[in-house]
Amino acid sequence: MSKTLFKFKEFSVNQEQCAMKIGTDSVLLGAWASIDNHPFSVLDIGAGTGILSLMMAQRSNAELIDALEIDEQAYEQCVDNFEASPWGDRLFCYHADLAEFTEEIEDKYDLIICNPPFYSEDYKTKSAQRDLARFSDAMPFDHLIGSASKLLSNNGRFSVIIPFKEEDAFIALASKVNLNVNKILRVRGHAKSELKRSLLEFSFNQSELNSTELTIETARHEYTEDYINLTKDFYLKM
Repeated sequence: MSKTLFKFKEFSVNQEQCAMKIGTDSVLLGAWASIDNHPFSVLDIGAGTGILSLMMAQRSNAELIDALEIDEQAYEQCVDNFEASPWGDRLFCYHADLAEFTEEIEDKYDLIICNPPFYSEDYKTKSAQRDLARFSDAMPFDHLIGSASKLLSNNGRFSVIIPFKEEDAFIALASKVNLNVNKILRVRGHAKSELKRSLLEFSFNQSELNSTELTIETARHEYTEDYINLTKDFYLKM
């Protein structure tokens, strides 16, 4: 398989123009994000290749799936991937900054999904495009949360994946704009490793918190039953 073409069961994704290639985080989030409120409209913030939008198109009957991407090359790649998919008539990508989009758009979304950049360390690479995709100063968490709160419908859901170590701070920021955490999935690579990621779902409604954990592997390339069950509708070899 080409290193730049990633084939899933129902669609393929070209990624040669995108700084950040498809990884486990996006697939986890796209498979986990709740659609039990039957969203009519979906917004994918920082779409990159468009994988999250494509996964939502496969999983849901949402009639409007908008994606937002600031990097020009990634935006063009996302558009191409949408057009090549079976759901091109439901998918649209905006080439815009989140603040600009939030200010100008009048739509509210029933599901907002985001795999944000969260490498906040002081170092940078020699690639400005890769830095934009990887570092949280391109999309600070408070900026992301504030925009999501303005774009989310009254009964909508906001789903995001972040480092586990950022979980408490992210939830505290969300509470300031009346977003309540309803569901958490904490992820570790294997049974003896530390928790690495937190998948969080927010809404304006308060409900009993549903908190679970997921381990990805039992050994190298030996996946747990829970991980297989979550991702089997997408990965070819699951």
